[in-house]
Parts: sequence; C-alpha cells; structure tokens
Amino acid sequence: MAPIVPRSGDAVFANVERVNAELFTLTYGAIVRQLLTDLEEVEEVNKQLDQMGYNIGIRLIDEFLAKSNVSRCVDFKETAEVIAKVGFKMFLGVSASVTNWDADGMSCSLILEDNPLVDFVELPDTCQGLYYCNVLSGVIRGALEMVSMKTEVTWVRDMLRGDDAYELKVKLLKQVSEEYPYKDDE
Repeated sequence: MAPIVPRSGDAVFANVERVNAELFTLTYGAIVRQLLTDLEEVEEVNKQLDQMGYNIGIRLIDEFLAKSNVSRCVDFKETAEVIAKVGFKMFLGVSASVTNWDADGMSCSLILEDNPLVDFVELPDTCQGLYYCNVLSGVIRGALEMVSMKTEVTWVRDMLRGDDAYELKVKLLKQVSEEYPYKDDE
C-alpha cells in the first residue's frame, strides 16, 4: 500500500464542499452586526467573536485532520506553515504567509493578503476598536489547543483599520504533553 502523502491546500480546497462566498460573507456580517446591537460594547463583541471562533476551532480541527491527510507536525514552525498553506486554503480559499519568527521559534505572524470575511465591509467610526475578523484568532487558538498547543492569537494589523495587510500574531505559550486516560499494565 502506498504511503499517505499530505495534500496541498489547493488539492484539499478543490475537493471540499463549499458554500456561496457572498452568502458566507454576508451571514458573518449579520452575526457581527447583531452582536454589536446586543452587546453594545465593542470590546465585548471582540471577546464574543473570539469565543465563537474558539468553539468552531475545537470542532474544525477534526475535519481538517480527516480531509487534509496531514501527519503530526514536528514543531511549532511546521504547524504554522500547515495552518497558513493548508488550513486557510481549505476553509477560506486563501493562503497566508508565515513571517516574523522570534529567536526561539515560539512566536510568528500569519499574514493574509486577502480575507473573504471582509468583502462588502466598512467599519463606522463608532466601531474603530472592533476586530471584525476576531473569529479567526479564536479558530486558530481552539484548533491548536485540540492538538496540545496552548497559544495566544492576537491581531497586529487589520486593513479595515487602515493597515496594509491582515496580520495575526500566534504565540506558543505551552506545548501540552498528551496524557493517556489509562495506565498500561506491565
């Protein structure tokens, strides 16, 4: 039997079920708008979007692992590359670049040139503190936690705020060792 070869983001994206991009974008926008109406405080909306993303991420990782044929990553650098090249492509149809590694390889930036969540979006002056795509930081944090990586994910740059790109800072806080629920009897 031939060994299983990891699939590229393009190959996975070509074979995954998709929804209409405009429907997805507008539905996400309606969710953010409703949160702004219900919660009133922009910082609370940011927290809620992050929590929603986290809940999505802890479930999305199963689909990602099942459909991408990606084997266990050796280190955090490889994990970041897989997220950027396969994960973003598989679920959003875009790729990201991994840059700005710190000296010990525990922190990097994921830079998105394109972000389908922000099509048709302009932030009003009253929402300047809003991280509109904060759901993405939660998704990454939740998915990595399910593969034993405790992380902190924050937005550094956001084109909706006038920056030149979308940049997420991903910092590995702790590599959690896997524990088995049962002890092996010798």
